[in-house]
Amino acid sequence: MKRPRRLLVLVPALLLLALTPVARAAEPPDYFQGEARSAVAESAAEELAERYVPIVQLRKEEQPPCETSAEQYQPTSVDTVLGNPTVELQHFADGELHTVRHAPTAADIAGLRGDWYLNLEGRALGDTCVYSRAFRKLLEEGKAPAVTYAHIAREKGHTGFALQYWFFWYFNQFNDLHEGDWEGMQVTFEAETPAAALHEEPAEIILFQHAGGERASWEDGKVQKEGTHPVVYPAAGSHATFYDSAVYVENGQHGSGLGCDNTTEPLRELKLRPILMPNGVRPSGPFAWTSYYGRWGEREKGYNNGPTGPQTKTVWREPFAWMGKQRTTSPRLPGGTIAGPQVTKAFCGAVATASEIINLDAESPVAAAVTVIGLALLIVLFVFVTRWRPVDIDTLWRRRALGQILRAARQFYGRHWRVLVPVALAALVLIGATNLLATLISESSHPDGSGVNLAWADLLEQFVRPVAQALVAAIAIVVARELLRGHEVGFFDAMRGVRERFWRVVGAQLLATLGVIALAITVIGLPFAIRYLVGWAFVQQEVLFTDKSFRDSFRGSLRLTRGRWFRTARVILVFYVIGIATGPILTFALIFTALPLMWINVIGSLVFALLIPFTALGGTFLFFDLSVREEEEGVTPRRSWKVWRPRQFGRISSQRETSRILRPAP
Repeated sequence: MKRPRRLLVLVPALLLLALTPVARAAEPPDYFQGEARSAVAESAAEELAERYVPIVQLRKEEQPPCETSAEQYQPTSVDTVLGNPTVELQHFADGELHTVRHAPTAADIAGLRGDWYLNLEGRALGDTCVYSRAFRKLLEEGKAPAVTYAHIAREKGHTGFALQYWFFWYFNQFNDLHEGDWEGMQVTFEAETPAAALHEEPAEIILFQHAGGERASWEDGKVQKEGTHPVVYPAAGSHATFYDSAVYVENGQHGSGLGCDNTTEPLRELKLRPILMPNGVRPSGPFAWTSYYGRWGEREKGYNNGPTGPQTKTVWREPFAWMGKQRTTSPRLPGGTIAGPQVTKAFCGAVATASEIINLDAESPVAAAVTVIGLALLIVLFVFVTRWRPVDIDTLWRRRALGQILRAARQFYGRHWRVLVPVALAALVLIGATNLLATLISESSHPDGSGVNLAWADLLEQFVRPVAQALVAAIAIVVARELLRGHEVGFFDAMRGVRERFWRVVGAQLLATLGVIALAITVIGLPFAIRYLVGWAFVQQEVLFTDKSFRDSFRGSLRLTRGRWFRTARVILVFYVIGIATGPILTFALIFTALPLMWINVIGSLVFALLIPFTALGGTFLFFDLSVREEEEGVTPRRSWKVWRPRQFGRISSQRETSRILRPAP
């Protein structure tokens, strides 16, 4: 039986009408849809922040709590400062600093701009141990959790987004000293949302370092990971973040700091808990502190001023543009040197010393001025108050003042450079080979014998290298000896002259080195070590000029310096400083160029080697001077230095000795 066609049309219409209210009732209101989407997005962002939160390796303290060469702090919460009863909120206005509130909270500092300061207990340019002790107390009370602040950053005109991790540090203990510090890192994604980014890997990573950073592809071999978590190395004290354990030499270019950032062992691993920050700044709520544009530390001069928060940084607003301008490498301190001190290591020390003077100037300009003027006067009096003329190197055996010895050694070197430069190159090869052997031994990959290997390496550096240097100096001394006798010699002739008395030259220097070190390590024998360091300075000359035995060469050197110790020490110290410091000083400027640090150290080693004959000649001309004085003035009588005989201590223990007539043995 056929149904009417009207019924066929009516039934679907009625069904549609009946179902329509049900569908509308099932749809949530528009405002609920917005909140749901926001919750889903926030959940994805939190999951993403958890997935890529970095693992930090901190330089471990071995002598807490005030070991400034290690890391005394850790990335933590801003609540270590906010609400802290020892912290004051201060405002600088009308030329004065006013304390506005104690224990300020996030609500108290929200929206503040300009000269506002969160002043912590202590003073950055004072006793910094106050901060390390305060932070240790916060740790013990559970008020300094290991956290990092995660932030989703976008930039107009760039696809994707950056996931930033901000580290808040309680105090900055570097060349610059300041309360509070903000450092961190970011990873970038090509996806448009955190939910989509959960299905892909990051594209790039950059670690924040002072005012700059070092970027890399996520797949770059230098990016260490534990699963999806990058492993990063904040430098001790400065908190600049790096990819590996090393000492990084920063020259101030491209936003890097000036000095050396240390991330070397021993290390301790710290896993951080991410706290997701809202998009943009918030004037209220738990993240009201993001609207604070003042300083997270006390008011101080220059680089010692407290830092501003992350929302004030360019990378917060322009994560991609800023990242694109940063460098892809960080120069690290080379592992060794061919000869002499490492130029780059000396640079680290020089910057640290200069920073201490700058910090002293910020604290007390008068004290800084007195220090600088005092050092300058000391150098002038010690080095430049002397006689410089006349200089006669045709007559080697004569009296000379410090200035005349310096000029005589320089002129003698210039006149006989064809013989002496090969001597310097021999020093470069001999000492370089010794250093290389010590480095290979210390870096041996046998864990069971690592302690023994390090001991052997130390032995080479403490004894073999000075002996190698002494051999090269002996060649220069032989050149001077033969010229004194009226004989012109070449390099190989000088080597034969040393070979004839090789064991005495080596043995005398080795015994002198061992003796001084043995006295110094007893602590109580340190004054005697200093005395004999100068008194035994001419054992080589005694062996090579007078053909003395071990025992007589030591006695002869002591006799020569008796009564003339301070004069001798002055000349020896000046030549020592010239030999050690000239290479680093001349090559410091190269650190500010693109020249690799390894080659800078090579140049410094070459300068050091070229100066070995010069310093040996300086000691030889001083030997001539003291010998002539001994002939003319006689030998100063000995005094008793036996502390167990107080009645005789410091008194003359022998009659005045007869002067010896010293001439080079044929």
